[in-house]
Amino acid sequence: MKDVRVGICGLGTVGGGTFSVLSRNASLIAGRAGCSIRIGRVASRRQNESIELGDIPFSQDIFDVVNDPDIDIVVELIGGYDVARELVMAAIANGKHVVTANKALIAVHGNEIFEAAEAKGVIVAFEAGVAGGIPVIKALREGLVANRIDWLAGIINGTGNFILTEMRAGREFADVLKEAQALGYAEADPTFDVEGIDAAHKLTILASTGFGVPLQFERAYTEGISKVTPYDIEHAELLGYRIKHLGIARRREDGIELRVHPTLVPKDLLIAQVDGVLNAVLVDGDAVGQTMYYGAGAGAEATASAVIADVVDVARTVSHGSAQKVPYLGFEPGAMEELPVLPVEEIHSAYYLRVHAEDHPGVLAKISSVLSEHGINIESVVQKESELDNGKIPVIMLTHTVQERQMNQAIADLEALDDIDGPVVRIRAENFS
Repeated sequence: MKDVRVGICGLGTVGGGTFSVLSRNASLIAGRAGCSIRIGRVASRRQNESIELGDIPFSQDIFDVVNDPDIDIVVELIGGYDVARELVMAAIANGKHVVTANKALIAVHGNEIFEAAEAKGVIVAFEAGVAGGIPVIKALREGLVANRIDWLAGIINGTGNFILTEMRAGREFADVLKEAQALGYAEADPTFDVEGIDAAHKLTILASTGFGVPLQFERAYTEGISKVTPYDIEHAELLGYRIKHLGIARRREDGIELRVHPTLVPKDLLIAQVDGVLNAVLVDGDAVGQTMYYGAGAGAEATASAVIADVVDVARTVSHGSAQKVPYLGFEPGAMEELPVLPVEEIHSAYYLRVHAEDHPGVLAKISSVLSEHGINIESVVQKESELDNGKIPVIMLTHTVQERQMNQAIADLEALDDIDGPVVRIRAENFS
């Protein structure tokens, strides 16, 4: 049985998990791959004391891996943009295949990386970068290959989902964030998670794989969850909705929507019932209809599961001497479309609105009149006299679907009314029907 040698760069959470699973399940993996997959070299800035390397060469210079002539597959698990890009491009230049869990790298530099890999005839695989252990990239590229993908939407950041889940009990954002950090779900600097940047990286990759368009991360609309309040979560529930932090991509004739933001979804949908740190991705195809992919979106061995699945795919290619069979983003380069990412003002959505209004006759009529002037119909209104405070009362409305540009204009006019105190709270709503 042919040996395929793997070099692992990075021994952090995912790197350690990948080493452990590859070592523990070596014979099982070999039986499935049709070849022996051996760890030939490991490099990391710091050695992981919980990993017993034995006689496997270790160094603190990750470039020792890409320069080792005996390494067939470089597994990049260091994260970040710049050094990771340099490492991957060096591996490609040396004719080595690459497996990565680095969604930021692929979302920002993927077009360049895939072009270089295509020219060199090597594979770059990135399943673990999008939804941890959930094989959604394989599903899009292979399982749904017969389908025109019309839209996809997902809970693709477990930290944000954990925070919103805990806030349903009335807890404040800052309190739950501290707990998430203590549990290791959020970094000391949680910006990428709670402001939607991590989810936007993943959504960019999903959209390109689903729609056959170039990666366009810089055009993605990104809105975080730091301004979501327990009050709005509670009242969304009263209206029959749950607030989830979603990445949504929709294909249109004039372009694609690419957006990450808090979203009201009907409570009876499966995706609304995904709680804690779990991830889920809904995909709508013209032939198959809706499918959902659910599971652990992060964690050492869950992510290692996806990393090793890519390693096995590449190892099969290496051991049989065949070329790349599945295009990097699921479409041959000549078949990729140049559809632009549309500005968020062009999207269509329903909206949850909360205004703080003076409690006297005619105010609700003024609010309704402003919305009507902009072609916005109200589906439902909630106003509780018990919440009257200093002559002001919260008014909550759920609208029908309108263009975001219309809503922006209406909100500006609402905030200009003398009877409205402070900014209007706006959360988009989707039913995915």
